[in-house]
Amino acid sequence: MPSLSELPDKINQDRLAKALCGLGFIISKKGGYKGSHVKLTCVKTQKMIILPANNLSKNTLYYIVKEIEKNSDVLWEDILKRL
Repeated sequence: MPSLSELPDKINQDRLAKALCGLGFIISKKGGYKGSHVKLTCVKTQKMIILPANNLSKNTLYYIVKEIEKNSDVLWEDILKRL
């Protein structure tokens, strides 16, 4: 798990979703106001992660990465290689 200082300042939702799709997640639904949120499901564990719209701040990204590492075998280093 990376520290907050190791995370990028802002990361685009589309780039992160594309990286996760390459690591065993599928986009199961787009929703929220104007379709702004993306729901990704890990194929192995069937756990879901919701990505909010637009650029993700460090704090939001930290929480998302923490949930991804807890609910799947994907690590931050794997995601970083695909960004």
